[in-house]
Amino acid sequence: MGNAKIKPRSDALLLDYQKRWVLDTSRLKIMEKSRQIGISWASAYSLVRRKALDTARLDGWVSSRDEIQARLFLDDCKRFAGILDTAVKDLGVQLVENEKTYILEFANGCHINSMSSSPDAQAGKRGDRLLDEFALHKDPRKLYQIAYPGITWGGQLEIVSTHRGSHNFFNELVTEIREKGNPKNFSLHRVTLEDALDDGFLFRLQQKLSPDDERQAMDEADYFNFIKSGCADEESFLQEYMCVPADDASAFLSYDLIAGCEYEKTPANLGETSNLADLDGKALYIGVDVGRRKDLTCIWINELAGDRHLCRRLIVLQNRKFSEQEEILYRFLGLPNLRRCCIDATGLGMQLAERAQERFGSYRVEGVTFSAPVKEALAYPVKAAFEDRNVRIPFDRNLQSDLRAIKKETTAAGNVRFSADRSENGHSDRFWALALAIHAAADGAAGPCRFEPSEAIRISSEQYDFNHPQRRIDHESKEPAKWPF
Repeated sequence: MGNAKIKPRSDALLLDYQKRWVLDTSRLKIMEKSRQIGISWASAYSLVRRKALDTARLDGWVSSRDEIQARLFLDDCKRFAGILDTAVKDLGVQLVENEKTYILEFANGCHINSMSSSPDAQAGKRGDRLLDEFALHKDPRKLYQIAYPGITWGGQLEIVSTHRGSHNFFNELVTEIREKGNPKNFSLHRVTLEDALDDGFLFRLQQKLSPDDERQAMDEADYFNFIKSGCADEESFLQEYMCVPADDASAFLSYDLIAGCEYEKTPANLGETSNLADLDGKALYIGVDVGRRKDLTCIWINELAGDRHLCRRLIVLQNRKFSEQEEILYRFLGLPNLRRCCIDATGLGMQLAERAQERFGSYRVEGVTFSAPVKEALAYPVKAAFEDRNVRIPFDRNLQSDLRAIKKETTAAGNVRFSADRSENGHSDRFWALALAIHAAADGAAGPCRFEPSEAIRISSEQYDFNHPQRRIDHESKEPAKWPF
């Protein structure tokens, strides 16, 4: 089964690059790696193997990017305990320093504690440290500062990650090892997708895939091209699979800024367009970047809570008719707690913006025509929100790519221009939808939105006709500050 040309050297559990990592007993070791090549899995095996020894005395502490990854890591540990015929007891989930921690207990009294990314939860703990997907944590530098003293009385500190931009602390550590004499004395490992394929990764993968999976017919070159073509852009491929950090110097938003504003747990209803009950009572602001064929139409909905813009919906539409786009957008525009919506009225978006204004009123919908000065006015508040950590966004690779794709350029005439390359992932459509949503909430825009007691409402066809002249007069006040909100 499968068409892989390179087979592993043996039937051993681990491939060669995994084996080198597991057998490295250095006090400090670090790996820059491709995504999804089984390094976290191999690290789970290594940790179980060490904690199961009769001579083991120190616990193991694992820091994953989020709670889901923490639970999956411990599931791998339990499976390896069974393979190694080691008696373990699953202690379930416990709170350690207010952090949910999944705990596995061994017969010798040692534990593996798997938790998410809170650096403070690592304080005061002794024993082995594994910092998984290190660069994806909100504050890698702080995590390292707190985790490192934990091996003072013994144990290993292992750092595993794909890259997350050239300015990330993970890349600083790798650069320090390669170019500055390795003052911390790390043992450095590097495994790209190409390295993994050369060690028989595709053969192992095809043994696990279903017989009808399209990847069964691929050899190593086919699989490499398949992965590359599926990435959002060239920069994403090089970073995620080839251990080449993205250049933060040319990007408007660095990866550290983006990571610092990602939800710990992405909201469950992020793409929901039918059941909107979770949006009740929230002050909502919408940004819409319009596309039809080549580009995407993105509907970004924020809740403004204090000064924070909290993403509650991110609807991405591709190759959808304008009538379908309108139908979805109008469900949100009709919500009584929607304060304002800004729509890209450039080119294709002009009709969508005008029709929405006619139906819902210009107090609720604003068309924004993009130009170089307008884009500049939209872009800087986005960066300020990220710098102040006043925005919360979902963890999504395509969204990261969109946010990273925006480049600030200065023309020969000294004018500032914001540009992005077009790809299958769009034309930074998610970035501009977010920018429009933040703009919708700008300048204290909290309405106008008048709340009326239900007994005072006269039920009539005119009451719910957004185009009725009296309704537009009532609601399109030129002095909204006088209205109750």
